Amino acid sequence: MRSKNQAANVWLALPRQRGASLIMVMIVLTIVSLLGIAGIQVSMMSERGARNDRDQQLAWQSAEAALIDAEIDISGPGASTRRAIFTSKDASKFIDGCGTTGNTRGLCNIVSSGRPTWLTAGFDFSDTSSSAPSAAYGEFTGRTFESGSVGVQPAQPPRYVIEMLVDPGRVDLSKTGSEFVYRVTAIGFGPRTDIQAVLQMIYRD
Repeated sequence: MRSKNQAANVWLALPRQRGASLIMVMIVLTIVSLLGIAGIQVSMMSERGARNDRDQQLAWQSAEAALIDAEIDISGPGASTRRAIFTSKDASKFIDGCGTTGNTRGLCNIVSSGRPTWLTAGFDFSDTSSSAPSAAYGEFTGRTFESGSVGVQPAQPPRYVIEMLVDPGRVDLSKTGSEFVYRVTAIGFGPRTDIQAVLQMIYRD
């Protein structure tokens, strides 16, 4: 038979064993919880990154659509209510500070400083008012562009400005009109107007 001391030693050992197991289980649960939280955060960051990339791509595609609309505005194919301005290369229609009314809307003259108007402080590409300094998609070509709050689509149609520049590669003043090119700057919007993409092209007809 066991002595009283031996029985007491066994009795004292049992709680210590149970307590150590509980501590180990708590440590394991804490580690698993931290791993789970980290996994959720990584998943959320990945989803947020994918959404941002989608929104930016939407803005880029919108800006590309505006460049195509500007090309049609300048030379077709298709109709444009101000085609004669580009056909005759009427420089008087390109306004300092960009035209804001009628057929001069979005037609910008290079000011003496050489700095494009659309880079100056206060120029707002997202302006959709009746005195906006940029042309909206389809304004002169009659084309339509889906936008708004339904589904995932641009917050508003893209816009563009056109500048007439001297073509450094074809300066020949004896040939009226052949020495000019058009610089088109377009901006597209994502699902929010603060998500923007700007594209530019030089158009030579």
